[in-house]
Amino acid sequence: MSTQAFPTEITLTGPVRSPHQMLADQEYDGHASVHDEATADKLGLAGAPIEGPTHFSQFDPIGVTLWGEQWYEQGCISSHFENMVIEGETVQPFATTTNANTARIGATKGDSSSVLSGTISLGPDHGETELDRRLAGLKDPGELFIVDQLEVGQRSEPKRVTMAADEHNGHLYPFSLNDKLKVITENSPWYSTTESPWGRAIIPTEMASVLAHKVGGVGTVRGPAVGLFIDLEVRMIDGPLFVNHEYELLHEIVGVGQSRRVESWWTRTYISDPVTGGLIATVLLHQGVFKASYDKYPAEKL
Repeated sequence: MSTQAFPTEITLTGPVRSPHQMLADQEYDGHASVHDEATADKLGLAGAPIEGPTHFSQFDPIGVTLWGEQWYEQGCISSHFENMVIEGETVQPFATTTNANTARIGATKGDSSSVLSGTISLGPDHGETELDRRLAGLKDPGELFIVDQLEVGQRSEPKRVTMAADEHNGHLYPFSLNDKLKVITENSPWYSTTESPWGRAIIPTEMASVLAHKVGGVGTVRGPAVGLFIDLEVRMIDGPLFVNHEYELLHEIVGVGQSRRVESWWTRTYISDPVTGGLIATVLLHQGVFKASYDKYPAEKL
């Protein structure tokens, strides 16, 4: 980790890494996902992309450098994904502080193209995060044909989940925490032993998204159709999240929209401790569905 001091800011740059793709066997509504090579090829993509949350691990050392162990207790990473990364490509993260508790972040590939942009911050007062800004800027989406049954305010029934070290995490994430730790870009004994400051193994930031979407969901999206992640925020309220600890999930639709190629929706997941009732973390996911991948999409609208 290198640092460069400026009169009013500090820039931290992490090492260059080659992240691994772990979702080749992912099932999305009973069919292969965009992370499948054949499916990616049909959509005209250069290859099967690496799952976006993977890149969050490269920011954990930056968060710890800035704020110590508090990063895992009250840290927030809020990101807009800009270009897909294919296995074999390299990624380098960076962060530039804007005040004592916030920083702008980015990551670039070896060809200097941007992978993501956003913010990291330390709570409880995070200010306006990247996804706060993007969500606030949503406009009337107009006529929808895939996510038309989703409504802002829809909520799921609470579901209980646990992330065990050797347990697969469902059809969306067909790998275990231990599988991930074998290839994670930035490993730590805190993720697998009792050597953490909390005396228990903690869940890496990128795997908080996996926990949040391990079971359930809210509303109905028409399909089959191929989806992708557009934006993702992981915000710790009273963390960290622990391995082998039971949590309660509640999903809420907080936005819907569309672009030229994609219809999309925003889901905020509340992760609570079912014993104390306390809110531990939230995960805000903006995901989309390629219009062209839905057979019933009106041809004149494509």
